[in-house]
Amino acid sequence: MGKPKIFVLDTNVILHDHNAIHKFQDNYLVIPVAVIEEADKFKKGNDTLSYNARHFMRDMDRLKDDHIKIEPNHPFAPEFAELFRDDIQDHRILATAMWVRDNNPGTFVALVSKDVNLRLKAKAAGMECQDYLTDRVEEEKIERANAEVQFRTLPQETMQALCYGPETAIPWDAVDDKEPEPNRLYKLRWQGDKSRETVCARYHADSRKVVLVKAHEAFGIRPRNDEQKMALDALLDPKISLVSLTGGAGTGKTLLALAAALEQEREYDQIIVSRPTVILGNQDIGFLPGDQKTKMGPFLQPLMDNLNVIKGQFKPTSREAQHIEGMLKEEKILIEPLAYIRGRSLGRCFFIIDEAQNLTPLEMKTIITRAGEGTKIVCTGDIFQIDQPYLDQWSNGLSHLGEKLTGQKIFQHVFLRKGERSELSELAAKLL
Repeated sequence: MGKPKIFVLDTNVILHDHNAIHKFQDNYLVIPVAVIEEADKFKKGNDTLSYNARHFMRDMDRLKDDHIKIEPNHPFAPEFAELFRDDIQDHRILATAMWVRDNNPGTFVALVSKDVNLRLKAKAAGMECQDYLTDRVEEEKIERANAEVQFRTLPQETMQALCYGPETAIPWDAVDDKEPEPNRLYKLRWQGDKSRETVCARYHADSRKVVLVKAHEAFGIRPRNDEQKMALDALLDPKISLVSLTGGAGTGKTLLALAAALEQEREYDQIIVSRPTVILGNQDIGFLPGDQKTKMGPFLQPLMDNLNVIKGQFKPTSREAQHIEGMLKEEKILIEPLAYIRGRSLGRCFFIIDEAQNLTPLEMKTIITRAGEGTKIVCTGDIFQIDQPYLDQWSNGLSHLGEKLTGQKIFQHVFLRKGERSELSELAAKLL
């Protein structure tokens, strides 16, 4: 076993994962006093950052581990004092990390931070600095998730049995060399007949057969491409209780989820549509004027826009449009920010989490573990469009969800490739 290393933790690491101090094996940890001061500012509140700050401080208070030390703040060495003039917490943490390094010759010392700017400053000062990678999904797994649909060309008699046979299903070994993981998706082509349309199919683990994915309709919404067809199939399947839909803007993720929820509303006590609130500068919504509804209007408007698209298919006086209005008034459909859902028990509800790429893995786990019997959760988002400063495509909750749960019978992930909002939107997504 090699010599233990020393890691100096930045505040954002413990706010991202309050259990971080337990994940460095037998190495030594140093917590600068500046980190304790910053964590103290976050301890009041009901959001995840506040929860993590409180949990971290309670852990530190109880800890009797000589591998973890709280280090007083130290100034920069004279040669760096002019480089970092501003007296800010980031500089105090960096200065302390450099002091720890200089006072432990022969030992590997690194500052661990999720703040790219601080890592760049550390690099400029010659200080070893690393990202917190414990919950980071490997890059090849992200690529595999985005290319999860398998393409196969099958003999015409096999395709005939799948598409027109009494079971609309075929044995898995007619499609694959080894048994697929549950809910593996396929696009199947007719051998020797390129004029025939591609057929969508999914491996059904209980029957151990590859089954035909049929084109469903949900509350007037029809799929426009193969990926949307597979997504709607999963959204309407009562045996799949957790669905992840990823893809760029305009691919129909939220619209399909809402349409599926409305189509099945009799099966659930409530439809909850929510999204995390991301405000520039990490300010709380309290600084915005007005009551809760007024404050949250701009954040929740995209969800209402999707609901209005569904309503817009029907005349205002139609039974369907009136039914949606009635569900909104009776709160059978509830559109709320995710912060106000925290602490609730999610029983017999269809729960849609929009923009789920802005959740940390811990937040994602906290939400999904609240699901009661009869609840279906749908997470939608684009892992390449993240608004949280300390998350990226490898460390966000949506990527974490797909990596951990792929292969489970009750989970389905679909990557939506094609934008269907408009020709202009599709062109912009590709070229701009």
